[in-house]
Amino acid sequence: MSDLFLQACRREPVERPPVWMMRQAGRYLPEYRAVRKRADFLTMVGTPELAVEVTLQPVDLIGVDAAIIFSDILVVPQAMGMTLSVEDGVGPRFHHPLRAAGDFERLRDVAPEDGLGYVLDALRLARRELAGRVPLIGFAGAPWTLMAYMIEGGGSKSFSLAKRLLVEDPPRAHGLLGRLADAVGSFLVAQVEAGAQAVQLFDSWSGAVGPQDFREFVLPYLGRAARLARTAGAPVIVFAPGSGWALEEIAAETEADVLGIDWQTDAGDARRRIPPTRVALQGNLDPCWLYAPPAVIRERTHRMLDDFGGRGHIANLGHGILPDVPVSHAQAFVDAVQQWRAR
Repeated sequence: MSDLFLQACRREPVERPPVWMMRQAGRYLPEYRAVRKRADFLTMVGTPELAVEVTLQPVDLIGVDAAIIFSDILVVPQAMGMTLSVEDGVGPRFHHPLRAAGDFERLRDVAPEDGLGYVLDALRLARRELAGRVPLIGFAGAPWTLMAYMIEGGGSKSFSLAKRLLVEDPPRAHGLLGRLADAVGSFLVAQVEAGAQAVQLFDSWSGAVGPQDFREFVLPYLGRAARLARTAGAPVIVFAPGSGWALEEIAAETEADVLGIDWQTDAGDARRRIPPTRVALQGNLDPCWLYAPPAVIRERTHRMLDDFGGRGHIANLGHGILPDVPVSHAQAFVDAVQQWRAR
């Protein structure tokens, strides 16, 4: 088995950084699109055999150094009783978002083996199918990001409805964030028990709030979920895009083993602020540079790797791979990392 990924999570010396990509099992792969023709997105997520088939595709096809289970961050609110759909060109949508007090009260608590057992089954199957070739990553959405989706009903440019709750009813916001932190943390623990060898927390919308609200409503619950996840003993990765200004605070509050770095944050600056003796870093090539010719992708990737310095670094994109990136360009990124050596 390639131990590069787990060694880098532990900040151990490695011959080169490991590489994987967020959303690596996705629409840029023709093999993924072939599966997608047979089943809609949520059916794929909810059917362990299909989820595992696409989980393994980037390992088999482009040789990434870690697999991440095919799932979605919104499975937790769905398990709490919210009706979810995912439509092409529209994205995820909750048909009855949280608006009135009764909407919040109807949410049920989640026992991972019951409401989310299909994700755990997929992890068990994926671990068997990988047969030790590369490590397996599990993941979940962080509390603020989940709550924002649950209130807005989908994605948003302003998140005004979710932020309005912070203004008008802070106790209700804190109450739901606390429930979500416990649910997410317990879910990540269950994922490790089912076979995940590392887990990642995605706080995709952490950048939607200012520093004061981040410190009151986002960071404490991100930290609570991450610290609970750490009790399972596997490395915990925390990715809060848009909040690169708070890397030191995120590291301290979450006690994460690895911090994801977005493409808006300078790699060298992140490494100076968070030395490799403290926390590993993951990232952070702008996904749009995968549209460049392969030679330029190689140059950009090597510059990024030089800036991170090699040790305690997991090469990745600064956000998910875009669906129309040519497979050969994704391959060029992976190859560039695998050919790089520290100077």
